[in-house]
Amino acid sequence: MTRELRRARRRQAPEAIMVTDAMTGEVVGRVGNLSETGMLMMSSTELVEDALYQFRFTLTGAMGGEQTLELGAHLLWSDRASAPGQAWTGFRFIGLSQEQGRQLRRWVDAPDSRYV
Repeated sequence: MTRELRRARRRQAPEAIMVTDAMTGEVVGRVGNLSETGMLMMSSTELVEDALYQFRFTLTGAMGGEQTLELGAHLLWSDRASAPGQAWTGFRFIGLSQEQGRQLRRWVDAPDSRYV
């Protein structure tokens, strides 16, 4: 049996959540799963390991409301996906405000969420 080692629960993205590089405006990928401390992203752009990024993405709440977050992320690892030009990438969020942490926690803990 595999034991989960992450400290924060990760919610699987129920629909496509596109991630934009806030500095360039370019879509760089889509969220695979998300926690209040980081995310797994399927990137469609070549990213540099151990680099810092400023991302923007919009989460849809249980009642249909949307919240757009812009936050810093540190690329911890990258692994090629089976599709050409794509990679699985793991990020740790950095410099989150208390409000951003609350927004992420509410989204992760929403009813009917699926976790990985």
